[in-house]
Amino acid sequence: MSDRIVKKVELKAPVSRVWRALSDHEEFGAWFRVRLDGPFVPGSISTGRMTYPGYEHYPWLATVEKMEPERLLSFRWHDFDEASGVAVGDQPTTLVEFRLEPVEGGTLLTITESGFEALPDARRLEVLRGNTQGWNIQAENIARHVAPSS
Repeated sequence: MSDRIVKKVELKAPVSRVWRALSDHEEFGAWFRVRLDGPFVPGSISTGRMTYPGYEHYPWLATVEKMEPERLLSFRWHDFDEASGVAVGDQPTTLVEFRLEPVEGGTLLTITESGFEALPDARRLEVLRGNTQGWNIQAENIARHVAPSS
Protein backbone atom coordinates (compact mmCIF):
# COMPACT_ATOMS: atom_id res chain seq x y z
CA MET A 1 0.00 0.00 0.00
CA SER A 2 1.29 3.44 -0.91
CA ASP A 3 2.03 5.81 1.94
CA ARG A 4 1.27 8.91 -0.07
CA ILE A 5 -1.32 10.64 -2.18
CA VAL A 6 -0.11 12.65 -5.16
CA LYS A 7 -2.53 14.82 -7.11
CA LYS A 8 -1.37 16.92 -10.07
CA VAL A 9 -3.60 19.57 -11.60
CA GLU A 10 -2.90 22.13 -14.32
CA LEU A 11 -4.42 25.46 -13.41
CA LYS A 12 -5.24 28.16 -15.94
CA ALA A 13 -3.71 30.89 -13.81
CA PRO A 14 -0.20 32.27 -13.33
CA VAL A 15 1.95 30.99 -10.46
CA SER A 16 1.53 34.30 -8.60
CA ARG A 17 -2.28 33.91 -8.60
CA VAL A 18 -2.12 30.28 -7.43
CA TRP A 19 0.38 31.20 -4.72
CA ARG A 20 -1.97 33.87 -3.40
CA ALA A 21 -4.84 31.33 -3.31
CA LEU A 22 -2.64 29.00 -1.25
CA SER A 23 -0.75 31.38 1.03
CA ASP A 24 -3.44 33.91 1.92
CA HIS A 25 -5.38 32.27 4.74
CA GLU A 26 -8.69 33.88 3.76
CA GLU A 27 -8.39 32.84 0.10
CA PHE A 28 -7.25 29.37 1.16
CA GLY A 29 -10.28 29.15 3.41
CA ALA A 30 -12.64 30.22 0.61
CA TRP A 31 -11.74 27.38 -1.77
CA PHE A 32 -10.70 24.76 0.82
CA ARG A 33 -13.80 25.44 2.91
CA VAL A 34 -12.17 26.14 6.23
CA ARG A 35 -12.40 29.21 8.48
CA LEU A 36 -8.84 29.87 9.66
CA ASP A 37 -8.14 31.95 12.75
CA GLY A 38 -5.11 33.74 11.29
CA PRO A 39 -2.48 33.83 8.56
CA PHE A 40 -0.09 31.01 7.72
CA VAL A 41 3.31 31.60 9.34
CA PRO A 42 6.15 29.05 9.03
CA GLY A 43 6.78 27.32 12.33
CA SER A 44 3.43 28.36 13.78
CA ILE A 45 0.21 26.51 14.54
CA SER A 46 -2.77 27.20 12.29
CA THR A 47 -6.19 26.72 13.86
CA GLY A 48 -9.74 26.98 12.61
CA ARG A 49 -12.85 25.02 11.76
CA MET A 50 -13.92 23.24 8.60
CA THR A 51 -16.86 24.79 6.73
CA TYR A 52 -17.25 21.94 4.20
CA PRO A 53 -20.87 20.70 4.40
CA GLY A 54 -21.11 17.72 6.72
CA TYR A 55 -17.70 18.41 8.27
CA GLU A 56 -18.42 21.70 10.06
CA HIS A 57 -17.73 20.07 13.44
CA TYR A 58 -14.18 19.12 12.35
CA PRO A 59 -11.42 21.25 13.82
CA TRP A 60 -8.50 22.48 11.70
CA LEU A 61 -5.14 22.09 13.40
CA ALA A 62 -1.91 22.24 11.43
CA THR A 63 1.69 23.29 11.89
CA VAL A 64 2.95 25.35 8.97
CA GLU A 65 6.32 23.94 7.92
CA LYS A 66 7.50 25.87 4.84
CA MET A 67 6.42 28.82 2.76
CA GLU A 68 8.70 29.36 -0.23
CA PRO A 69 6.94 32.10 -2.23
CA GLU A 70 5.49 30.88 -5.51
CA ARG A 71 7.12 27.44 -5.02
CA LEU A 72 6.00 25.54 -1.91
CA LEU A 73 3.55 25.63 0.97
CA SER A 74 3.68 22.72 3.40
CA PHE A 75 2.06 21.89 6.71
CA ARG A 76 1.53 18.95 9.04
CA TRP A 77 -2.10 18.47 9.91
CA HIS A 78 -3.66 16.29 12.52
CA ASP A 79 -5.89 13.36 11.75
CA PHE A 80 -9.30 13.81 13.35
CA ASP A 81 -10.59 10.51 14.64
CA GLU A 82 -13.74 11.47 16.50
CA ALA A 83 -14.29 7.95 17.85
CA SER A 84 -10.87 7.77 19.50
CA GLY A 85 -11.70 10.21 22.27
CA VAL A 86 -8.17 11.59 21.87
CA ALA A 87 -7.78 15.38 21.59
CA VAL A 88 -7.07 16.42 18.00
CA GLY A 89 -3.71 17.94 19.02
CA ASP A 90 -2.61 14.54 20.35
CA GLN A 91 -3.53 12.66 17.17
CA PRO A 92 -0.91 11.79 14.53
CA THR A 93 -0.12 14.08 11.61
CA THR A 94 0.47 13.74 7.90
CA LEU A 95 2.51 16.12 5.76
CA VAL A 96 0.72 18.12 3.04
CA GLU A 97 2.78 19.84 0.34
CA PHE A 98 1.58 22.17 -2.41
CA ARG A 99 4.28 22.58 -5.09
CA LEU A 100 3.90 25.09 -7.91
CA GLU A 101 5.62 25.02 -11.30
CA PRO A 102 5.02 27.38 -14.20
CA VAL A 103 3.79 25.63 -17.34
CA GLU A 104 2.55 26.94 -20.64
CA GLY A 105 -0.87 28.47 -20.04
CA GLY A 106 -0.66 28.47 -16.25
CA THR A 107 0.60 26.52 -13.27
CA LEU A 108 1.15 22.86 -12.48
CA LEU A 109 0.09 22.32 -8.88
CA THR A 110 1.26 19.09 -7.24
CA ILE A 111 -0.48 18.23 -3.99
CA THR A 112 1.23 15.51 -1.96
CA GLU A 113 0.10 14.09 1.35
CA SER A 114 2.45 11.63 3.04
CA GLY A 115 3.15 10.03 6.39
CA PHE A 116 0.09 7.82 6.65
CA GLU A 117 2.19 5.18 8.44
CA ALA A 118 1.81 7.37 11.55
CA LEU A 119 -1.91 6.58 11.64
CA PRO A 120 -3.26 3.57 13.51
CA ASP A 121 -3.46 0.48 11.30
CA ALA A 122 -7.23 0.30 11.71
CA ARG A 123 -7.68 3.83 10.26
CA ARG A 124 -4.92 4.05 7.66
CA LEU A 125 -6.77 2.67 4.62
CA GLU A 126 -9.97 4.57 5.43
CA VAL A 127 -8.06 7.87 5.76
CA LEU A 128 -6.03 7.23 2.58
CA ARG A 129 -9.23 6.59 0.61
CA GLY A 130 -11.11 9.53 2.11
CA ASN A 131 -8.24 11.95 1.64
CA THR A 132 -7.66 10.79 -1.94
CA GLN A 133 -11.28 11.66 -2.70
CA GLY A 134 -10.89 14.90 -0.73
CA TRP A 135 -7.84 16.02 -2.74
CA ASN A 136 -9.71 15.32 -5.98
CA ILE A 137 -12.45 17.67 -4.75
CA GLN A 138 -9.98 20.28 -3.50
CA ALA A 139 -8.09 20.26 -6.82
CA GLU A 140 -11.38 21.12 -8.56
CA ASN A 141 -12.11 23.79 -5.95
CA ILE A 142 -8.81 25.61 -6.39
CA ALA A 143 -9.05 25.31 -10.19
CA ARG A 144 -12.43 27.08 -10.10
CA HIS A 145 -11.17 29.61 -7.56
CA VAL A 146 -8.18 30.77 -9.63
CA ALA A 147 -9.76 30.48 -13.09
CA PRO A 148 -10.00 33.81 -14.89
CA SER A 149 -13.49 35.26 -14.91
CA SER A 150 -15.22 34.97 -18.25
